Amino acid sequence: MPLRATLSSYWQTIQGDLFPCLREALGPLSEKHKQVITVIEVARIEAFVSVWRGLPGRPLKDRRALSRAFAAKAVLGLPQTNMLIERLCVDKSLRRLCGWEYVSEVPSEATFSRAFAEFAVSELPAHVHEALIKRTHAERLVGHISRDATAIEAREKPMRVAAPATPKRQRGRPRKGEAVPKKEPRRLQRQGPMSLAEMLADLPKHCAVGTKRNAKGHTSSWIGYKLHLDVADGDIPVTGLLSSASLHDSQVAIPLAIITASRVTNCYDLMDTAYDAPEIWEKSRALGHVPIIAAHPRSIDGGKAEIAAEAKRQRRAGYQLAEDVRYHERSAAERVNARLKDEFGGRHVRVRGHAKVYCHLMFGVLALAVDQLMRLVM
Repeated sequence: MPLRATLSSYWQTIQGDLFPCLREALGPLSEKHKQVITVIEVARIEAFVSVWRGLPGRPLKDRRALSRAFAAKAVLGLPQTNMLIERLCVDKSLRRLCGWEYVSEVPSEATFSRAFAEFAVSELPAHVHEALIKRTHAERLVGHISRDATAIEAREKPMRVAAPATPKRQRGRPRKGEAVPKKEPRRLQRQGPMSLAEMLADLPKHCAVGTKRNAKGHTSSWIGYKLHLDVADGDIPVTGLLSSASLHDSQVAIPLAIITASRVTNCYDLMDTAYDAPEIWEKSRALGHVPIIAAHPRSIDGGKAEIAAEAKRQRRAGYQLAEDVRYHERSAAERVNARLKDEFGGRHVRVRGHAKVYCHLMFGVLALAVDQLMRLVM
């Protein structure tokens, strides 16, 4: 079924049947309540939660209700779990939407923490998001995939990693019979014969110090991680990976492209100058895509001066390349990064460790993806 027909059926069910029934049972629903209902209904997160009954010992709290609560936390943009518990205690509608009838049934903060650790180990929100994208994009042809990374600040100490020791040798021509040690291949070169699992295992995931330079040339640093996203037309995030903040954006481009190609069918890959590397160009073409990557000054004779001069010549001639027009669509990745941080908890990371930080962010990415999908039919 085409994407628009699929989303229309979702929207008719939610708007025509579900909202009126819930309004009668719960009372008036705010816009945030409706957004929570839409995310829970479209994502079907409880279908991915395992329920174990009949085990010895005290029975576990309902993980399905807890998963819905964490999805609601992302929609509401609550920074901390204790704020979510307070909201559940005073907001009867939200509490019943998650699956608890009375205030006494709301679990403690420790139970929420244990459940979140389980979701982080199993990568629950990432799997739900993957299933959502495959279900909604099975018959959709995506025009552009915009690839970008954003800084994620974390409240933990960065791990110090010792630089690999390289044997020193005298400058100049080596002596006769002297063995010259070969340079270690770059990560992009190593990724060529690797499988996807090996590429992902090779990426650093510890907390580190990241540094970036903005468009005005100012340099800023942060402690934490870096979230890499592939965004489809309509500002829909289709793939997300989390790495150390110190990792260069280009090192994640190839595994990110492989994962995205397994979920959606797209025509163009849009990337900024950080991804201007021959291995990335080659991989994009091998996947059947057309790469449109902003040229890095180092790859052009004359550098920045030549790039500026060429842009000036095009403006005088009133001419613009078709690739430049398509490249403007890359702003979708920046909009998604901004919404994730401003509305879905991406700026408030209160957990530690790669698995938990990734789980927290993917709950936000999942809620954002559902919100953007439903905007296509509203």
